[in-house]
Amino acid sequence: MEKIFIIYLLIINLITLIVFSLDKLKAKNNKWRISENILLLFSILGGSSGALVAMVLFKHKTNKLKFTIPIPLTFIIHRILEIYIFNYLK
Repeated sequence: MEKIFIIYLLIINLITLIVFSLDKLKAKNNKWRISENILLLFSILGGSSGALVAMVLFKHKTNKLKFTIPIPLTFIIHRILEIYIFNYLK
């Protein structure tokens, strides 16, 4: 079960990183954008690491309060949940 969870986390974080990078590319090219709620949803569904990496790498959404508080907070919550899952649910 742990392997499946780890694979899920890797995939959701990679997808989140890609979605954030696509949104940044669309913003630069003045194209149709990905909804902020979709970006936040990917983060909440486990992609908070990918979201944080994308925010730093691409300097994307770093000036928006809607992202600068919830995503780091979600990241911390996810790490706490992972510690609990891997250490106490064995």
